[in-house]
Amino acid sequence: MPGQLLETVARPVLARRFRDTRARTEKLCKPLELEDYQLQSMPDCSPPKWHLAHTAWFFETFILERREPGFRPFHPQFCYLFNSYYNAVGDRWPRPARGLLSRPTVAEIYAYRRSVDERMLSLLESIDDRELAEISPILELGMYHEEQHQELLLTDLKHAFGLNPLRPRYAPPSEAPPAQAARLEWESHPADVRWIGHDGDGFAFDNEGPRHRVFLEAFDFASRPVTNGEYLDFIADDGYSRPDLWLSDGWAAKQAVGWSAPLYWHLEGSERVSFTLRGTRPLDPAEPVCHISYYEADAYARWAGARLPTEFEWEAAVGPREVRGNFLDSERFHPGAAGGSCYGDVWVWTASPYVAYPGYRPAAGALGEYNGKFMCNQMVLRGGSCATPAAHVRLTYRNFFPPDARWQFTGLRLAKDAPA
Repeated sequence: MPGQLLETVARPVLARRFRDTRARTEKLCKPLELEDYQLQSMPDCSPPKWHLAHTAWFFETFILERREPGFRPFHPQFCYLFNSYYNAVGDRWPRPARGLLSRPTVAEIYAYRRSVDERMLSLLESIDDRELAEISPILELGMYHEEQHQELLLTDLKHAFGLNPLRPRYAPPSEAPPAQAARLEWESHPADVRWIGHDGDGFAFDNEGPRHRVFLEAFDFASRPVTNGEYLDFIADDGYSRPDLWLSDGWAAKQAVGWSAPLYWHLEGSERVSFTLRGTRPLDPAEPVCHISYYEADAYARWAGARLPTEFEWEAAVGPREVRGNFLDSERFHPGAAGGSCYGDVWVWTASPYVAYPGYRPAAGALGEYNGKFMCNQMVLRGGSCATPAAHVRLTYRNFFPPDARWQFTGLRLAKDAPA
């Protein structure tokens, strides 16, 4: 299985969590106008309507189709329209064309969700304990999958709204109290053999294991993420114009697209502003720099005389800390002042390519396509962001994106080799 749930979870707990997860997705769509449901600003993004349908399709396809007596699909073509990338399930509508689907309507998509919810809850109530134990790992995977789409729904909307000259707001402006970034300090970590990966306690995606040992040389780890103010110094020092700071692929990507600042940064007269889900606001130098690619993060690290941590260094350094921070649950929808937490606000790029851990084997069948098929040309991110549900984050969680991706809430935290 691409996820694991090793302890037995009570039937009412599963049902309640299912209802809560489904309700949160729809709550995130409450501020939308009908026209917003259709937006697809680039092939990597999907319309809100598609996110709503695809997350229902997951439960219908991987649970109801296999377990519901007398199963009939809600609509015979929804499997084709809302399959994302599961080749073993069948053909699918092209991803770049999801925004062309004016039909089914938004009302029909919500009716689809209601049908799936009612049938899932009825199934949970009617099956025996043995069957419940068999579907629980898939149900848990489906709920974590929907949480991933809750984050994507917001980041995809932000990208579409950010391209609109009217710069529409997803949510009303909010006045956050002035704050200062925590002082940047360096934490020393000695050379050691460390255990990395999920230890088997509770749910995890399959790419978080198997747990294994790695040897780490001594390293220093920054106490907080890099801030907007620090990144402005990089820009002022011609950081975007110096090829010596950039990886070759990064320089080519920068040149091709014309990057000169993080995504959503703009100049209004002489003032730097940032577009957020709560509207355009003056750039706050205390906030973590956000919406940068791996290439930009790596170039900044070189400029700063440091480097990006590997995902193993990140996990070893963060290991004993509590999972706390600014997540989706706060409904801030934007990073806060850079502090000492290693979770929330912004995902941080690591220097690690997204590859399999020693001994990893994807599951057989369609669900085995969940993670393993993407282990190529991607870089690992850690820690969660202001758009990630808090319950979704844990120490071993491995997010991954191509190195030129900028529309996610991505920032950086520095590391250094320890002095000899």
